[in-house]
Amino acid sequence: MRTQVYYVYILTNTHHNVLYTGVTNDLERRCYEHKQKKIKGFTQKYNVDKLIYFERFDLIDLAIDREKQIKGFSREKKLALINQFNKEWKELSHTGLFKTRL
Repeated sequence: MRTQVYYVYILTNTHHNVLYTGVTNDLERRCYEHKQKKIKGFTQKYNVDKLIYFERFDLIDLAIDREKQIKGFSREKKLALINQFNKEWKELSHTGLFKTRL
């Protein structure tokens, strides 16, 4: 039986001047949707489609709580979180890293 996994993630745009925090149970699919502009709204409007940060959770309640916590962070605190995880702000969606990282 497969255990459900949830992700809190942060996306940015090409210029790194916009940050978007979300939650999903399928990070690969969600990144694809953002890149293909299938998600109407903020991410489509501001071309936010570069995965630069994520955390993995086994419980949806914990993922949602963490998403809310990160959304409440100041920009500086979000930048510190991203830099600690992905100092070079490399695109992570094509790496498959989220499939193995705990």
